[in-house]
Amino acid sequence: MKPPVTRPGKSKDDKPAEEIGRQAKRMKARRDHPEPSPLRGIATFGMIGWSVAVPTVGGAFLGMWLDRVAPQTFSWSIALILGGVVLGGFIAWSQIDKEGKDR
Repeated sequence: MKPPVTRPGKSKDDKPAEEIGRQAKRMKARRDHPEPSPLRGIATFGMIGWSVAVPTVGGAFLGMWLDRVAPQTFSWSIALILGGVVLGGFIAWSQIDKEGKDR
């Protein structure tokens, strides 16, 4: 059996070496710039939910108290629930905007 003929320039063995080099570059890029964890998305949804729920529930309780203490022709509860939803929406919007800038 004859030994393989070697020629100057690229040999048959260069292709696996190039592939290993590409894989190493991809691995280094993934290590240096990791993708966000799926748990981060779940945490963001949770933060947005609490950002809307807490002001809404707080407005409901404050509204019920004001309905007893200072009755008006309108319902304090409904007005403050809507105010809590709006405030929660602004807080959630700022959280989403902040998450977008972090990426």
